Amino acid sequence: MTTRAEPQTAAHPAQPEGADDLGWGLGALLRGYRQRVTEAIGDFPHGARGYQTMCAVVGGDHPSQLALAGHLGIDKTVMTYLLDDLVDAGLVERRPNPADRRQRQIVATDQGTRAVAELCRRVDAAENDLLGRLDDDERATLRRLLSKATGPAPGHTAEACAVVTGTPTESPDPRSR
Repeated sequence: MTTRAEPQTAAHPAQPEGADDLGWGLGALLRGYRQRVTEAIGDFPHGARGYQTMCAVVGGDHPSQLALAGHLGIDKTVMTYLLDDLVDAGLVERRPNPADRRQRQIVATDQGTRAVAELCRRVDAAENDLLGRLDDDERATLRRLLSKATGPAPGHTAEACAVVTGTPTESPDPRSR
């Protein structure tokens, strides 16, 4: 008995069996994302995690180091070392919180703000390369659906990049993108 192979279509040329599987598609997308973004970020302190942290510092209102760690889902001890390295690189400062003397706020330096602006441009280019098969409307739909399915992403938000690059965002709420 012979089985008939499914014909290849222009939409799915040479995709492996099971390519319509959500897990396979998400995995392939994530692998491509990691590779491109890692290259785009280069030797930034702590790589993607450092970039995500800087975006949260620039774009967020986190009253303390502990609040920042909680927002990003990073262990507080790991966050201490990460921030130590960002301080040493001149990208952030720890300042007393005027509302609570026991806390330190994490604030981006001018150098840190410029670094995030450049990294935002690089990451956007990497994302555009990754999603090159999709038109602008499809990209917006993909982002909106992912955000709807998962909730807002910590760290890298359009708002953080808009703050440092001066470009307007489509919406103030990342979940509605």
